[in-house]
Amino acid sequence: MTDTRELFSVVPRSEFDTPGKSHGLIDVVRWRYLLRLLVRTGVTTRYRNSVLGWTWSYVRPAAQFLVFWVVLGFFMNLNHGIPNYAVYLFSGIVVINLFSEGFKNATTSIVGNAPLVRKVFLPRQLFAVSAIIVAFVHFLPQVGLLLLVCLFMGWTMQISLLSIGAILAGMLIVMTFSLGLGLFFGAINVRYRDAENIVELMLLLATWASPVLYAWTMVQDAVVDRLDWPSWIVELYMLNPITQGVELFHYAFWRPVTETALAIPPGLGWNTLWTFLIAVGILLLGQLVFRRLEGRFAQDL
Repeated sequence: MTDTRELFSVVPRSEFDTPGKSHGLIDVVRWRYLLRLLVRTGVTTRYRNSVLGWTWSYVRPAAQFLVFWVVLGFFMNLNHGIPNYAVYLFSGIVVINLFSEGFKNATTSIVGNAPLVRKVFLPRQLFAVSAIIVAFVHFLPQVGLLLLVCLFMGWTMQISLLSIGAILAGMLIVMTFSLGLGLFFGAINVRYRDAENIVELMLLLATWASPVLYAWTMVQDAVVDRLDWPSWIVELYMLNPITQGVELFHYAFWRPVTETALAIPPGLGWNTLWTFLIAVGILLLGQLVFRRLEGRFAQDL
């Protein structure tokens, strides 16, 4: 009988992994089979035992859109300053919904999977990444509804490669930013549950801190013209990754179907690059904090 110790003795030690040692987001790729399982579970269980099922993916954003459209469009007359306000509004709402769902679910992903974290070793980043992907899956029906409306309004006659690139860039920036924040607050939330309340406040402000309900030119008029503040405040506002994601969707969906004199934000192309780098920086920071704290997740849970 062959001694198994002799078989292992010829294998270089470099081929073995230290038990419980994490390699960060690289492990998400190595454990992609488990990532697919988590995503499938998150998608299928969201509307389990629900009568409407996936219809809620259309009902919830539609209700949100109608409330803002009636209150801001008719009561506050914002629809007079922004042509085709319905498309403008909805193209921003879908971006905010992607950010909000991904960020919130990634923040609670570790605490929500506490039994697994306590009992077995697996890359904990999988939970945050799967939360972002599940948010993206539920984001697709909303984009489909937006696209259907734009097609009805003649979107295909004005579509360009830049528009397609703007859609992809907007989604990439928002998802990267959401994942970075989700890793950061998700790690802190394990020990300090106040992080969930902070995230709720951030999501409450996110809709108003980006040009979803209003035009970016209103910020410029208020800051520079009326308040006489420095113009760099507006530039800083435009470097918000969520603001850039919303403006990219406006460029891709709203402008092709709208005849408007509303100016394109200055430096839209360069701001896309800068906001992507900012989102990547937040992702690296979130990953750094996550790896520093994940060693105590099992004890803190």
